[in-house]
Amino acid sequence: MNRRAQDTAADESHHRQVHNDTHMTNGIIIVDHGSRREESNRMLEEIATLFARRFEHKYRIVEPAHMELAEPSIATAYARCVQRGAQRVIICPFFLGPGKHWTEDIPRLAAQAARQHPHTTYHVTMTLGIDDLILDLLDKRVSFCIEHRFDCDVCRGTIRQGGVAPQ
Repeated sequence: MNRRAQDTAADESHHRQVHNDTHMTNGIIIVDHGSRREESNRMLEEIATLFARRFEHKYRIVEPAHMELAEPSIATAYARCVQRGAQRVIICPFFLGPGKHWTEDIPRLAAQAARQHPHTTYHVTMTLGIDDLILDLLDKRVSFCIEHRFDCDVCRGTIRQGGVAPQ
């Protein structure tokens, strides 16, 4: 086997070992788009905190990130995961569908962050997608509005409350 083939085989072996090693410490990044509205950004941080609390027996390291417009960025969250001991970073998009952010932007930003930490690896999960839990959540939202006769503190007095369309 020539030197180039040996190097390629060694790289592939290392890649398989790194990606299949169940003893690696995982870090989880939950990433959304990011917003100019602080309230929206805080919501993702709360989601990450609640996820970390609920699944602390499975995931010791959980960080929030925003793809753009706000901090922490994916690079910042990736660095925090590594500082906390992660060797593999699993990036979980908080997006419904598999659009351009999932197919291009998030993987590109994750790869850029990973280059700063060459002893780590990363993986981007599927988006939330179509799932019975999403359907249940939609039903919960619609049922809430119906049960409150379309008049609750969240929508009262806003254009969301609707009514008759203005002429």
